[in-house]
Amino acid sequence: MSLSDKRVQFDFVIEFLNGGGLQGQGFRLDIEGDDIEDSALVEYLVRDLRLLMVGKTSILNKTIFSEPHKRGAIVGNSASAHGHLIDQGHHIDQGHHIDLSHTIEDGMITYKGLPAPIICDHLSRSQSRAHYANGTEFQIGKITMVSNTGTYIDSPFHRYPQGKDIAQLDLQSLAQIEAVVIRIGPTATRAIPREAFAPFQLAGKAVLVQTGWDRHWRTDDYFEGHPFLTAEAAEFLRSAGPALVGIDSYNIDDTSDLRRPVHTTLLGAGIPIVEHLTRLDQLPIENFRFTAVPPKVHGMGTFPVRAYATL
Repeated sequence: MSLSDKRVQFDFVIEFLNGGGLQGQGFRLDIEGDDIEDSALVEYLVRDLRLLMVGKTSILNKTIFSEPHKRGAIVGNSASAHGHLIDQGHHIDQGHHIDLSHTIEDGMITYKGLPAPIICDHLSRSQSRAHYANGTEFQIGKITMVSNTGTYIDSPFHRYPQGKDIAQLDLQSLAQIEAVVIRIGPTATRAIPREAFAPFQLAGKAVLVQTGWDRHWRTDDYFEGHPFLTAEAAEFLRSAGPALVGIDSYNIDDTSDLRRPVHTTLLGAGIPIVEHLTRLDQLPIENFRFTAVPPKVHGMGTFPVRAYATL
């Protein structure tokens, strides 16, 4: 491909969601074409410098000039040609699966105020012996639970009566979706802003928000003071067009806001939500696929899933 000898020089300021920041002066990059958007420069910096928990970003004093290229161009004004994210301290095996679901157990409380599941035998092994040949036995279990139990998915029907229910969700939006992890971290603000998502390409992907709140699972701390997305973040995600959005927190919304703006915005756009994920810290930022498929149940807006990642 023939490249024009165009380069960009700029200063930048990056603030991090967990405090601190990064500044650069006179940063130079090769570009394709005669100009490049500030958003593409931000994306390049985040990807090529392998930055996490990025908040507000500013591009300053940008100038375009001619000079022979010293490296490949940012193809299509995107950082994807050069931005290679690496796994943060975890060994990755191709084709390896990582379970991202909590185990559903008898008496387990998922959401404060909703009943715990009751798991028992419908037909015990000892009872079954009367129905089969000598030495043959089976167990048939029974579970009574609300659909918001464990790690579960919200369909549009959960919020809107005319929305798709669990049975109507498209498999292509639930299984083996290209995914990205947005790392927030336990020291960041509770309210996760749109800036946390801005540096990433999200269209068609499973966007998984790692807050670390799953460390409180099965404790009283899990129900109070949890991280959540802001209404502005939800609007940004709706515009970005992900396949689904997941979080490892108690709720994707601020539970003190009875309007539930994040559920309202995302489900209104047909974007399913997966809540109560876990072990997102074991995933790379990118280069994996996400699956969270519920049973095909008609008339249900939410249901537990076995969520997992394929590296």
